[in-house]
Amino acid sequence: MSTAESTGDESLYPIAVLIDELRNEDVQLRLNSVKKLSTIALALGVERTRNELIPFLTETIYDEDEVLLALAEQLGNFTKLVGGPEFVYCLLPAPESLAQVEETPTLESLAQVETPALESLAQVEETVVRDKAVESLRTISHQHSTADLESHFVPLVKRLASGDWFTSRTSSCGLFAVCYPRCNDKLKAELRVNFRNLCQDDTPMVRRAAASKLGEFAKAVGSEHLKSEVIPMFVELAGDEQDSVRLLAVEACVSIASLLPQADTEALVMPTLKHCAEDQSWRVRYMVADHFTELQAAVGPEITTVDLVPAFQSLLKDCEAEVRAAAAQKVKDFCQNLAPATRETQIVTNILPCVTELVSDANQHVKSALAGVIMGLSPILGKNNTVEHLLPLFLTQLKDECPEVRLNIISNVDCVNEVIGIQQLSQSLLPAIVELAEDTKWRVRLAIINYMPLLAGQLGVEFFDEKLNQLCMTWLVDHVFAIREAATLNLKKLVEKFGAEWAQNGVIPKVVAMARDQNYLHRMTCLFCINVLSEACGPEMTVKLMLPTVLGMAGDRVANVRFNVAKTLQRMGPILDSSVAQTQVKPVLDKLNTDTDFDVKFYASEALAGEAF
Repeated sequence: MSTAESTGDESLYPIAVLIDELRNEDVQLRLNSVKKLSTIALALGVERTRNELIPFLTETIYDEDEVLLALAEQLGNFTKLVGGPEFVYCLLPAPESLAQVEETPTLESLAQVETPALESLAQVEETVVRDKAVESLRTISHQHSTADLESHFVPLVKRLASGDWFTSRTSSCGLFAVCYPRCNDKLKAELRVNFRNLCQDDTPMVRRAAASKLGEFAKAVGSEHLKSEVIPMFVELAGDEQDSVRLLAVEACVSIASLLPQADTEALVMPTLKHCAEDQSWRVRYMVADHFTELQAAVGPEITTVDLVPAFQSLLKDCEAEVRAAAAQKVKDFCQNLAPATRETQIVTNILPCVTELVSDANQHVKSALAGVIMGLSPILGKNNTVEHLLPLFLTQLKDECPEVRLNIISNVDCVNEVIGIQQLSQSLLPAIVELAEDTKWRVRLAIINYMPLLAGQLGVEFFDEKLNQLCMTWLVDHVFAIREAATLNLKKLVEKFGAEWAQNGVIPKVVAMARDQNYLHRMTCLFCINVLSEACGPEMTVKLMLPTVLGMAGDRVANVRFNVAKTLQRMGPILDSSVAQTQVKPVLDKLNTDTDFDVKFYASEALAGEAF
């Protein structure tokens, strides 16, 4: 018997059904019930949603994590469903107990339960549920009036911040910044004290949460209390015994530095930042390297020249490969953002010596990270410096034993072409390209194919025809299908770049010759090439040079080839003249439509159904 039947009250039916579903053993059924809460709320109306539905949802606080996650997300969108901003506070406070709810609830017993759920959800053990609850709380905080914010939302934040369990204290850290700006001065002072206590909490997880939100809180506090209260919190967290806390303080440093005048940044922030760049934990140093260009933008060019350039040199020479790799990825952006007046001198004198060492680094990830950005230094330094300082490094990397290093250099070759032209690199590019094209790892071969149109444009048609054309044709008969497919698309891009006449002389004859290959896979590749080349070359060249080959393959002994002939003819149909379609193509399709193979007949009939036939 359902709950509604046992009470005899039909007005409880939506709630009763929900109760039955949420008590079902099937987790998916409970999850689906939570996901349709907005529909139920609309059916109930705002008053019954506030008085019945919201209180009842407290029961799901003890459910599976995925159900709680869905509930936390739903409640963030419930403002209109409970009556708008005037009643949004009813989504906040946690319940005292469920004991007062009867096994078979009535309207009265449901209404007696205090409203739930977001405060409770912000305290559960599962992190993703807490995070979603905090996200929903942050959303509805903006929908509170100032009076309701001070009387309902801020007390919730303070309760969470002083909770017995670390879970509630970690969740509270994400709520200070959204309510602080709209509070009166007395509450602001209390919130600053609460946040400072969280920064000094005995539990590392709480201090981590506080450190991760310190930058956001600093922006909310503003300049009035920044130096007197927020900076001491930052310094304390940056010196925490746990490196997981210290590394998160680095992120806060970016926000804090951007809020301070330059003199205060130099005096109050830089000593701590320089200490972080030399921290005994590589994870902290990695975080500094990873955020280095953001820090650079925050502190300005003068402090960068005095303090950050030496720090960047140190990170590029770090004993840990992960730190060197993170710093290497920032080389281009860091150099780009140096003060224009001294940029060239700073790079040549301070940065390039470190970069030169990294080119021959023992760790391939470091070399690969550097190779991805080093070409970008060329436009910054200009032609003379590129030839003198960078070109030898490029040539060294093109010969590197690591395929990723060579690929990263080749993929950015256009940067150098803009400055010095490709000629000085071309002779060194060729061996690197050939090695990558023949690499035993098919993904490496695939990557170089994808860069080929770019290289073709940089190297020019003459160099390409002389050195690389045959290489592109070789990929068409690779034993890996993904390579053959990429090589086919590569041909289309090359034709679009070099023109149909180039295709007529250098590509189409070689593709057509594949129709006579003994390997049926190669014959199918011939058809795939014709598919894309016909689009790029136009109807005249298609009919003259490629259509006869396709029609001749209709009698191939392999069914897979024959049905691909049908597919190719169908694809060609729209670009063919109607007389050609009727006199040359349709008879071949009619014959294929009577083929003994089911798939051949299917694709032939599909082709015949097209408008061209």
